[in-house]
Amino acid sequence: MAEINFLCIHKKLRSKRLAPVMIKELTRRVHLENIWQAAYTAGVVLPTPITTCQYWHRSLNPKKLIGVGFSRLGARMTMSRTIKLYKLPDQTASSGFRMMEPHDVPAVTRLLRNYLKQFVVSPDFDENDVEHWLLPKKNVVYSFVVESPETHEITDFCSFYTLPSSILGSHNYSILKAVYSYYNVSTRTALTQLMNDALIVAKPKDFDVFNALDVMHNEAFLKELKFGPGVGKLRYYLYNYRTRHVLKPSELGLVLL
Repeated sequence: MAEINFLCIHKKLRSKRLAPVMIKELTRRVHLENIWQAAYTAGVVLPTPITTCQYWHRSLNPKKLIGVGFSRLGARMTMSRTIKLYKLPDQTASSGFRMMEPHDVPAVTRLLRNYLKQFVVSPDFDENDVEHWLLPKKNVVYSFVVESPETHEITDFCSFYTLPSSILGSHNYSILKAVYSYYNVSTRTALTQLMNDALIVAKPKDFDVFNALDVMHNEAFLKELKFGPGVGKLRYYLYNYRTRHVLKPSELGLVLL
């Protein structure tokens, strides 16, 4: 199956019906590879989404986010109280939590494959996929494992990818540094603790906001870790493939980087 992502039209050429032309050409090229299905996402409603997900946002740098208009002060809240509300510990809580390394690929692959089997739609990762998509690459993707201090078994895994945005109309900031929750597998460590550790390691890397979709089991940690619901919806689509019913976000095990 092909994955279609980041279809962009220059702003001067928009509203000229160029997107359908590009999609038709992309479809032609995929067919030449003998691939006849595809997955893609969009913020707009097209016929017909397999599920509709919501973005949730967790402030890492609330002063900057409020300053650029990404978020705003809550009722009866001051800036100092808001900064204190979103303050994170300096150290991770999970014993054996560390950055993923190349020799972890087989163990992470096993964890992911076992975890993703439970969802109606999910990718089928092999070791080459895990090596390509999930091995840490600075300013692209960050992945972490929990290694048992006693047995050295890899028991848990979490990851996030970066997607910066330009800030228009601000005199103080030009870039919003955002990260997005990717794939996370919890077996021995509570998912909420694992994701709090992900927030803790993201903060010193100067990321401003940690985003997550309510897919897979993400809903279990969103409110507890002070994520707030965003206004954006993300709709998932499959080309030339039909599911039996519209999925709940929790039945989806696919995140497009």
